[in-house]
Amino acid sequence: MAEFNRTKKDGYLEGQLLIATPGLRFSCFNKAVIYLCSHSEHGAMGIIINQALEDLNGSLLWRHFNIDTHGQQIYLPVHFGGPVDSARGFILHSADYQKLGTININQGVSLSSSVEILKDIAEGQGPKQRLFALGYAGWGPQQLEQELQQNSWLTVPASEELIFGMENGRKWQGAAKSAGVDMYRLSPDVGHA
Repeated sequence: MAEFNRTKKDGYLEGQLLIATPGLRFSCFNKAVIYLCSHSEHGAMGIIINQALEDLNGSLLWRHFNIDTHGQQIYLPVHFGGPVDSARGFILHSADYQKLGTININQGVSLSSSVEILKDIAEGQGPKQRLFALGYAGWGPQQLEQELQQNSWLTVPASEELIFGMENGRKWQGAAKSAGVDMYRLSPDVGHA
């Protein structure tokens, strides 16, 4: 299992995974695993990587953007990336794909949000590993830090297996186990008196 060893800069967690603890009370983050795309003094932005939108699939994207798939059935599940800007699409992907507008988060993971990446996927020229999401999770300045102090999230290093290789239903517990934590043994009231 390859880990993306990004050095934490000044306590920021860009390139890490956030794992929702049982005590987190915001329902859209129930058992969420979030890949942090950015984290700075200005706030944080991440993509939920384990909540598929079962009613949507990639075939709708090809039709919506008039992208010719040349008759191929291209598997591209759609994920709920978070409650912010839910009409906007993002593709979290392996760093083997780089185009203008691609953001390199670390040496193993990049983020793109242009229609061009969808066209490249349809042509067989896209990234080897990819996760398409609608919306994102966002935090204002110091908001994520406060939630971490309240024990709402665990943080663990990201890995290709956790982001791209594991089934969605196994990512929450799998990410926690990578840090030696069994989420089913945690109390929802951990850290609160």
